[in-house]
Amino acid sequence: MQVLFIGDIVGAPGRRAVRTLLPLLRQRYAPALIVANAENAAGGQGITPALCDELLGYGVDVLTLGDHVWDQKDLAPRLRTEPRVLRPINLPPDCPGRGWITCTTPMGPVTVTCALGRVFMPPIADCPFRTLDRWLSELPSDHGPVLVDIHAEATSEKAALAWYLDGRVALVAGTHTHVATADERVLPRGTAFISDVGMTGPVNSVIGRDVESILGKFLTGMPVRFKVARGPAQLSAVVVEINGSGRADRIVRVAEACTDFDEVAEPS
Repeated sequence: MQVLFIGDIVGAPGRRAVRTLLPLLRQRYAPALIVANAENAAGGQGITPALCDELLGYGVDVLTLGDHVWDQKDLAPRLRTEPRVLRPINLPPDCPGRGWITCTTPMGPVTVTCALGRVFMPPIADCPFRTLDRWLSELPSDHGPVLVDIHAEATSEKAALAWYLDGRVALVAGTHTHVATADERVLPRGTAFISDVGMTGPVNSVIGRDVESILGKFLTGMPVRFKVARGPAQLSAVVVEINGSGRADRIVRVAEACTDFDEVAEPS
């Protein structure tokens, strides 16, 4: 089977890229499951219930979140009732929502989870290594291939986690830094890995944000509201081919341009 994992969706340009390009990617790769990190979907700060519905309506099967999970205050009630939207599995246990799901696909079950890294990240999450270790030991035997979104700043932490899980999961996909890396590979025991899938959002930007606002911050150090940039967007993703034993045979980076845009400001 093939699965498609889409990198951080940023604001309206990222959502537009998913809407425009997902039919093309479906036709090209025929993925059994589509997962997307959507924690920047609402103007670069979390996601709202309405935007969850929007992205799921485009055909994304599972949405993963990250350190901006609580930025939109009305999301918590939706996480209690929508199993397809995942908050990081290593958040405190009293947090609403769930950190994993097993999906039924035409090719069999596939399990998806996401976790927060701890290096240079807010100090709220439990250790992702030990959390995922414990979780994997408790999974039912019919879970199918396992996909892990590690939302983290440090490439070393992401790579270390992939080696730690090698042979136990099909994919460890890094998100959060918004810059696609060129280190995609299949590790010796069959786990596909990439340090960062990349951003699905505006091209003429600083990791999705308006260039002038970012420059203002760097040049003055004064508080600045970081707006999502406008203009053409790009969809960044990986396609992973998984064999019958639940291990990866191949991982391929995908970068598709979306030039369907309006220079007039659109809702973020």
